[in-house]
Amino acid sequence: MHFTHLDDAGAARMVDVTAKQPTVREATAKGSVTCSAAVVEALRTGTVPKGDVLAVARVAGIAATKKVPELLPLAHVIGVHGAVVDLAITDTGVEITATVRTADRTGVEMEALTAVTVAALAIVDMVKGVDRSAAIADCRIVAKSGGRSGNWRR
Repeated sequence: MHFTHLDDAGAARMVDVTAKQPTVREATAKGSVTCSAAVVEALRTGTVPKGDVLAVARVAGIAATKKVPELLPLAHVIGVHGAVVDLAITDTGVEITATVRTADRTGVEMEALTAVTVAALAIVDMVKGVDRSAAIADCRIVAKSGGRSGNWRR
């Protein structure tokens, strides 16, 4: 099996995407934060002591999409042209969906995953005083489009 992030000697490298043509690319990731019934109720009534959890998580997730090259050493600097982070309160916590778009030479899967995980971290940070057992779960890419590999759906 050939790994594009390894050179002939097996050392890590950043893939050279110079020859690739920019194309419209999109990726969607999902994940969740599970928490106690008390936190779910506080989220629904807006009574979490630290404030508007969903607003903070949404902004944190969007901001995170622009930080991926600083966090992942082999990630390319790309233009994030759109990022949407949706949050839904469920009976067991919060479901998070992030969709990120670009018109660049490489995809935005890592940006979408980073948006979900950072939004989840923001939620945990804001509810941990009420529920220390809040947990991040099931972060994954659910769809991508564009680029050489085309469209993919989980």
